[in-house]
Amino acid sequence: MQKLYIVDTTLRDGEQAPGVAFTRAEKIEIAKGLDLLGVDMIEVGIAALGEDEIDAIRAIQQMDRNAALLIWNRMHLKDIDMSLQTGVENVHITVPGSDIHIDKKLGLSRETVIQRMQSTIAYARSHGLHVSVGAEDASRADFNFLKALYQSAEAAGAERVRYADTVGILNPFDTHAQISALIDVLSVPIDFHGHNDLGMGTANAFAAFKAGAAWISCSVNGLGERAGNTPLEEIVAAITFDGSVTSRIDKKRLNAISSLVAKYSGKAICDLKPIVGKQIFSHESGIHVDGLIKDSSVYEAVLPEDYGRAREIVLGKFSGRRAVRYQLKLWGVEIDDLKAQEIVNIIRKASYEQKLDRVQMDAMIRKLSMCVQ
Repeated sequence: MQKLYIVDTTLRDGEQAPGVAFTRAEKIEIAKGLDLLGVDMIEVGIAALGEDEIDAIRAIQQMDRNAALLIWNRMHLKDIDMSLQTGVENVHITVPGSDIHIDKKLGLSRETVIQRMQSTIAYARSHGLHVSVGAEDASRADFNFLKALYQSAEAAGAERVRYADTVGILNPFDTHAQISALIDVLSVPIDFHGHNDLGMGTANAFAAFKAGAAWISCSVNGLGERAGNTPLEEIVAAITFDGSVTSRIDKKRLNAISSLVAKYSGKAICDLKPIVGKQIFSHESGIHVDGLIKDSSVYEAVLPEDYGRAREIVLGKFSGRRAVRYQLKLWGVEIDDLKAQEIVNIIRKASYEQKLDRVQMDAMIRKLSMCVQ
């Protein structure tokens, strides 16, 4: 059975979302939540940011945990020196992959990039560190150079390589093709790091996994720069849906970590967000509710109980008699179809004229139920 490995980057790339800055205490609490969730590796931060960051990383390093920790570095020896101060044994070295980044951002040549990467890997390894190497902007890189970069990293001692769709331009078809081609020429595992600029962060990560990238880099709620990263909750649900893939993730804890990150990031979760949205296991349509009451599989393939959630029947414009009778029975009120239809008619009129929210609608229906008994 295939295994999924999760590298969570909420505390690194997630924190780079505009306006997000986690306190030391918040980072520790999020790290504890991620460890309980069962992520394989936590990309815990950037030691080069300074003493406050190093202090928070040290505190997480000293925690009793199962997840490994990873520190993000540029290909600078001073970054490695600062990472060494944390006691974390795993470092990630990011390397420009595209000519846009090599030339326009850093003013380097391809040859110089390879040389600096190799010397940084060698330095980290000489200090006993485990190294992964990521090609930044890999999706816009010359593919032959990208292969050469990864092969050079592997030869220098990198234990894993990362393919970063830094600006989120990939589609699932190109993702699968590129990862498949890399799998053919590399012996080390591939980590796919996707962004969601075109709304395909989850789809691209899924395609990368199917092509052989067993490690997926993602963040809780998709928190990250611009449109964010591949959302952890979505990619875990998608990959493990049919039961043919194993993962350490306890899916019943996804909602808790999602709420925690939303709270500390200040970024609210959309009610309709897959897996963790407030309304995703709520049903209003009379046709849907009738089917669900008979057998939940009629309109639910993703089961709420798998994620520690519960389905809800919401009464509104599209509700029918059966939904009304079902909900009132939960409240301890038994009515017949005739009385249920009276309530349905009132609900529909109120939906148009008063635009009641969920709480107001429930309050109104409770009052009506007292009158029709």
